[in-house]
Amino acid sequence: MEMRKVLNNELKRLMGLDPNIVILDADLAKANGTWDLREIYPDRVFEAGVAEQNMVTMAAGLASYGFIPVCGSFTPFITRRVCDQVAISVCYAGMNVKLLGTDEGIAAELNGGTHMSVEDISVLRGIPDIVIFSPADNIELEKAIEPIIYYDGPVYIRMQRKVVPDIHDSNYEFDLFKADVVKEGKDVTIASMGGIMPQEVLEAIELLASDGIDVEYINVHTVKPLDEETLLKSIKKTGCLVTCDNHNVIGGLGSALAEMSARNYPVPIEMIGIQDHFGEVGYLPYLKEKFHMTAKDIASAAKKAVAGK
Repeated sequence: MEMRKVLNNELKRLMGLDPNIVILDADLAKANGTWDLREIYPDRVFEAGVAEQNMVTMAAGLASYGFIPVCGSFTPFITRRVCDQVAISVCYAGMNVKLLGTDEGIAAELNGGTHMSVEDISVLRGIPDIVIFSPADNIELEKAIEPIIYYDGPVYIRMQRKVVPDIHDSNYEFDLFKADVVKEGKDVTIASMGGIMPQEVLEAIELLASDGIDVEYINVHTVKPLDEETLLKSIKKTGCLVTCDNHNVIGGLGSALAEMSARNYPVPIEMIGIQDHFGEVGYLPYLKEKFHMTAKDIASAAKKAVAGK
């Protein structure tokens, strides 16, 4: 199932239980999969049009009256385009607003570089009092929506729109502030964030196993605040780290983990991601090759990190 359908189903369920949940769209409800909510709850879904700054300000106002607003758009338009409104109207004012950004990073594919946010995590990480979450699969997303809705404070959800393979099973227990150890290992820690990298990591794990390298794989769904306890425990065991995120290597998951490591336990670190470059038009397999975000790239980075110990 597409991730946007999972999102829509959970929002529909929760809106049926709680009249305080409201939805704001910026002309992308059909793209984000939330269009039918306006037909079911016409008094609680608002169309702001292509005016994202206004939409976020409206959401802050609704939150000040006790509503729980969810603002949806593509990732670049709900972050860099509205940075001041997020910083001042939402975070500085302490408003309980949920920001929803879809088509993370190069997942925008044929929409091209203007619709690819390579900087959204770094933009928002620098703003105090916001939680930044990016689900790896449908199972994680489905379990995350309700805790995020009822978390008292601003949250940015950064997600794929379309289908991604599951890395969790139905017994998965979700904790918004706890990273998931998907696979234990002893030679190198690989940490990923978001929906398009996990399958590349799992393929890289197989490639590395054939060379006798045992990977510990951690899914870091929440980059702010970071679950430093789980991550430090892992790098202290393995002695090196590879980060994989669908974002500029500057300011994303890699930067967050490098900062953590430098403060607490320095180890060799290699970063997979967009190497300080704008996106471009292309299908996902081409873009992964272009930006060196494939399983082979991850395996090569892991070998380099292990050699650096």
